[in-house]
Amino acid sequence: MMKAIIFDFDGTLADTLPVCFYAFQAVFKEFDNKEITSDEIKTMFGPSETGIIKENLIDTNHDKAIELYYEKYREKHRDLVVENAEINDLLRFLKKKGYKLGIVTGKASRSLLISLDYLDMNDLFDVIITGDDVTIPKPHPEGLNEALALLNIKNTEAVFLGDSDADIQAGKQADVYTIGVQWLPNYQALEFRVQPDQMLSNVNEFIQSLKNGRYE
Repeated sequence: MMKAIIFDFDGTLADTLPVCFYAFQAVFKEFDNKEITSDEIKTMFGPSETGIIKENLIDTNHDKAIELYYEKYREKHRDLVVENAEINDLLRFLKKKGYKLGIVTGKASRSLLISLDYLDMNDLFDVIITGDDVTIPKPHPEGLNEALALLNIKNTEAVFLGDSDADIQAGKQADVYTIGVQWLPNYQALEFRVQPDQMLSNVNEFIQSLKNGRYE
């Protein structure tokens, strides 16, 4: 029986990729005087924002660069991240039905908390694993396995939804049912290199799958 639904965050639960791109572009312009594209930033994804900056920024003043990232992330969040009524309704529907909800994201906790606060999602999740909480980021299954342990459920009792190859690979390695989503305006994988167990292009499809008992 399915007991928990675990989500990636950026591009899955919230259309935050535009503000992530904006903040990274500001950092690389300010410290390396380098213009980088959204696609170039996507290739860096995996570690948290702090990890991305430490691994990719030529300028060694990483601490100041990280602070600028969060400053820009917060500064433009309201302008660049549109609240999604369908996602909000989905999360409240799942809570009402008694499912445990989790987030497993490569984001650092600091930026995730900014987004959860802006989007009024603070009190919805039973477990949250960020990039700060793992030794090895996705596609390694460490974060998902940690979430399952904290929720005290088996891998057969959870599904994992994400918008990137790393999400699906992590789900496969954790042996949970994987759902690839392309239901927000911006998402990471146009085509998944590893095929998810299910693909969804809108939120209602997921609700219908739940109502039809697909995951039981």
